[in-house]
Amino acid sequence: MTDEFQGGWWPGDDFKHQIVNHLEEYVGDNVHTNGMENFWSLLKRGLSGTYVSVEPFHLFRYVDEQLFGTTTASR
Repeated sequence: MTDEFQGGWWPGDDFKHQIVNHLEEYVGDNVHTNGMENFWSLLKRGLSGTYVSVEPFHLFRYVDEQLFGTTTASR
């Protein structure tokens, strides 16, 4: 699920892709971007508040840690 912005990453044909147009609505037929917006918000808060210094080389490890926390919390 994405918003109507067409730039950047776009899923391939292997994915079911649904779009929500934020000019018209924020949730339509259970299509929304709230989960991803929450993920990025928590990641940014963790990087700026929890960790003292973040090296770009290790950024994928911080993202993996955040992913692990969100997947185990949703079970």
